[in-house]
Amino acid sequence: MRADAARNLEAVLTTGARMLAADPAASIASIAAEAGVDRRTVYRRFASREELLAAIYESRLEAIERAIEDARLREAPVAVALHRYVENIIAVNRTWPVDLARMLADDAVRARRDASSREVDAFLRRATDQGLLRSGLPEGWASALLPQLMHLVSRQMPQLSPAQAADVVVDTLLRGLGTS
Repeated sequence: MRADAARNLEAVLTTGARMLAADPAASIASIAAEAGVDRRTVYRRFASREELLAAIYESRLEAIERAIEDARLREAPVAVALHRYVENIIAVNRTWPVDLARMLADDAVRARRDASSREVDAFLRRATDQGLLRSGLPEGWASALLPQLMHLVSRQMPQLSPAQAADVVVDTLLRGLGTS
């Protein structure tokens, strides 16, 4: 793919993700205009709105998988891997703010999402085993809480860089909000 075509595709996908997260009824024409490309360019690449949505969801899934791989959850020191993972996912959430829930009816999408979840769950068990996270919490609590914290900071604190936002999330996860 030519460099300009790749840039246009990336602009359409990221703009589409942002606009569809804000307004699920956003049209292809409005996405194309906001991305700075002609709507015919979008229609040449995507025959329907559903194809565009599928490409956006695929891009989000790929970004999540890269974020997990980059964090080196299995081999990096737990504290380092945790911060790297959180920082990476915050960046993914901001670039690809669409929710994958709509695509989970697709078995392949669900399988990929579940594989990512298992990888993070195993990491959080390692973090607990190594004493970074408190043991004795209800099963799955950290796995349920961490994505919510990352989602919240991604949306509610856009002024923070992904690294700063990761500092807030990791501190909250590890220390909570209490003074003791």
